[in-house]
Amino acid sequence: MSRFVKNLILFVIALFIIPLSVANRHTVSLSLNPFDPQDPSLTVTNIPLFWIIFASLAVGIIVGGMGAWAKQGRWRKEARVKRREADKWHKEADQLREQAKIMAPDTGRAGLPRPDDRRAA
Repeated sequence: MSRFVKNLILFVIALFIIPLSVANRHTVSLSLNPFDPQDPSLTVTNIPLFWIIFASLAVGIIVGGMGAWAKQGRWRKEARVKRREADKWHKEADQLREQAKIMAPDTGRAGLPRPDDRRAA
């Protein structure tokens, strides 16, 4: 089911991307020098406009993802600390269970008498 939903979403995205690419396939010059747009060393010529659009979208997605990842660092650190603490407490609980089994091996449960032992008393 998730594969179907993924393919459906990709199909809808393709319905928007393909016409956008066809409508903006003419070539443009991209100047990276804001002070001298005619400078040929920092000008990319004959590049389709849709490449620039898609590249800017990709850069925006990457920068936004990095920003979100950096902003969530505090929560990831807290999760790591809580996970270590939980592991420590689980390990201690397992050790206490083992000690209880060693101290009362024939009761069946950690230090508690078996139900048939109570009747005999």
